[in-house]
Amino acid sequence: MTKWLTIIGMGEDGWEALSNRARLAIKSTDVIVGANRLLALLPKTRADIHEWPQPFSAVVEQIKPLRGRNTVILATGDPMNFGVARKLLEFIPFEEMEIIPQVSAFSLAASRMGWSLPDCDCFTIHGRPAANVEAFIQPSARLLILTEDETSIAEVCRRLITRGFGESKISVLENMGGVGERITNFVANANSNLDWSPLNVVSVHCVAGSQAKIFSRVAGLPDDAFVHDGQLTKREVRAATLAALAPAPDQLLWDIGAGCGSVSIEWMRVARGCEAFAIEHNEDRLKMIATNIDQLGTPRLKIIAGKAPEALDGLRAPDAVFIGGGVGNEGVFEAAWSNLKPGGRMVANVVTIEGEMHLYDLQEKHGGELVRMDVSTLTMVGPYRAMKPRMSVVQWRVIKP
Repeated sequence: MTKWLTIIGMGEDGWEALSNRARLAIKSTDVIVGANRLLALLPKTRADIHEWPQPFSAVVEQIKPLRGRNTVILATGDPMNFGVARKLLEFIPFEEMEIIPQVSAFSLAASRMGWSLPDCDCFTIHGRPAANVEAFIQPSARLLILTEDETSIAEVCRRLITRGFGESKISVLENMGGVGERITNFVANANSNLDWSPLNVVSVHCVAGSQAKIFSRVAGLPDDAFVHDGQLTKREVRAATLAALAPAPDQLLWDIGAGCGSVSIEWMRVARGCEAFAIEHNEDRLKMIATNIDQLGTPRLKIIAGKAPEALDGLRAPDAVFIGGGVGNEGVFEAAWSNLKPGGRMVANVVTIEGEMHLYDLQEKHGGELVRMDVSTLTMVGPYRAMKPRMSVVQWRVIKP
């Protein structure tokens, strides 16, 4: 298969910093596609010049017609590190392209900060919701963040302050590698609010204050981490539920009867690339899910407003299903089970006798295990302390053959 496309990473130091291989590809190409900022760094060329499409989603229509022509795409830094190459690989076979990376923004930032990259959390909010920051805010964590533009800095600081991490050390690294490079240091609650360049990376050394909200990525967040109306899978049962669902990277969960979204949100926080559909019909709870998504850093969670089983029609097949309410409703289990991938996990929780009886029938037919969970919490009885039991939860766990 002929390689007609070359994706070249370029830094702010432009043409002079490119490898001989990259320069040769640019000199011999018929078409060059890139942002004006990068195109301006090139010497004169005989190639046809195409400005990078806006919005970014138009890239498919821009690039497909070029198939077969010798084409270079200019990207910033490393095209495979939160770069354009991932999008292009969705519709162009890798065998048809060559990728020539430049030093990534993360590598540049780590070298400026004196931080070892394996000790950092590196992620992007460029073209993505700033809520992605939330899951990474942890005591002493070192974050390297690719930003959307100059407005991202204040938003990152706002989220740190809201979480009680206002003393976190911030460095804004602008135009790294170029003549306009600048590094500015401050703490989050004393944002300098300078005239920032839109091309910047934010580094954060997280410092937790005495009242910081610390949300572990291990399943079982405190109940008060969520906005809820009392209808949520409680902490201890939720931790056991997530263990049974067994999140794995890039897998999809259906959370049926999602309530405030606690199970699907924790599913997405646990493993890289996890996705979830939160299916809920109550309007107030739909708003709670949206709030919890923003506060707990899972903006990729998709809210499906509606009742199961009708709301399940057309959804992508899941790797795991959690039924937190309505397992006995007509057609709910059947629709979920028929869509669940072979080898997928299903977990259903009930608290009523009727629900329990339904799980007994399902277990007899499909196998799996039934577990009763009893949790007691400390309460006061007059001047004395006592352990007060909550309602028992019966959980059915099964793997689809």
